[in-house]
Amino acid sequence: MIFDYETLKLIWWAFVGVLIIGFALTDGFDFGVGIMLPFAAKDDTERRILINSIGPTWEGNQTWLITAGGATFAAWPLVYATAFSGFYIALMVLLFSLFFRPVGFDYRSKVADPRWRNAWDWGLFIGGFVPPLICGVAFGNLLLGVPFHYDDSMRVEYTGSFFALLNPFGLLAGLLSVAMLLMHGAAFAFVKTEAAIGERSRKTVIGAALVTVLLFVIGGFWVAHLPGYRITSMPDANTAFTPLAKTVEVVTGAWFDNYAKWPVTKLFPALGVAGAVLAALLALVRSARLAFIASGLSVTGIILTAGMSLFPFVMPSSLDAKSSLTMWDAVSSHKTLGLMFWMVLIFLPLILIYTGWVYRVVKGKVTARDIHENEHTAY
Repeated sequence: MIFDYETLKLIWWAFVGVLIIGFALTDGFDFGVGIMLPFAAKDDTERRILINSIGPTWEGNQTWLITAGGATFAAWPLVYATAFSGFYIALMVLLFSLFFRPVGFDYRSKVADPRWRNAWDWGLFIGGFVPPLICGVAFGNLLLGVPFHYDDSMRVEYTGSFFALLNPFGLLAGLLSVAMLLMHGAAFAFVKTEAAIGERSRKTVIGAALVTVLLFVIGGFWVAHLPGYRITSMPDANTAFTPLAKTVEVVTGAWFDNYAKWPVTKLFPALGVAGAVLAALLALVRSARLAFIASGLSVTGIILTAGMSLFPFVMPSSLDAKSSLTMWDAVSSHKTLGLMFWMVLIFLPLILIYTGWVYRVVKGKVTARDIHENEHTAY
């Protein structure tokens, strides 16, 4: 192998993070447009403008979500198994909310009845609002610790429930996720639309950006007072070992350890705040493309902050600290990580190239004229 086991563990932690960020930056603005659809658009033409602004790319953007799920299964099988067992109902809610998207996009304009179209507008809203809410709630609960543990035979037992996930901190994280992607989606709509709908999108960017900053700052102060997890001993990271082979202590404020250890990582939360503030200011002066870039930087900074706060933990256990899953002990074999590394090296650039090509082809604004000229082919 070109890399030792420890290095590959780090590479795959970073790669999963890249996939999550890629998903948030691309499919995230699709979610944001879906959230604003029933409110920012005042008539059917405006709603179709919003829908068609993301119409050519929304399916391709979901590649990031599918790849992230596949990468988690392949690289972190214990995390995949434990998360899908513990968060089963939450994941089913997320999955069924996603079903509204393909059906809503394809069938909304098949019937001219306003009631039919209005029903699918709310279906697309659900498909845009629920997934980021669930993802945010799930991550908030990772910082709190998930109620699972392993026995000596490495059999996992989960003792939580779906409604237990909906605790105050989890809901705060969920609302932050929604506000963040609403900002990003509104910034994209600001780039892709004009006239009244473009103006409403601009105002939505400003409002959502300010809410994002507020919730992010509140969440940061909250996390500072949460019990965090800290590894006190473990086997050599260059070897394979089970989660139970390490020792972990739970200390209030430990989620901030990495920022003290690597001061450069303080740039991540700074980027989250500065990007959102900049997006609002750029929207205020009507600089659409720069506002979209700034919102993307904010999304990236917030996700990097979340990942760096947890590092090296992936799924902490609130029942038995040593059962917590980390990037060191929840991974696949050295050979598996090595083989998958080469696959990523080949296919990730291809995904980036064809994604860039698609956006190049469909660049430009979506107008009312485009909708009327393509009445029967547009969404």
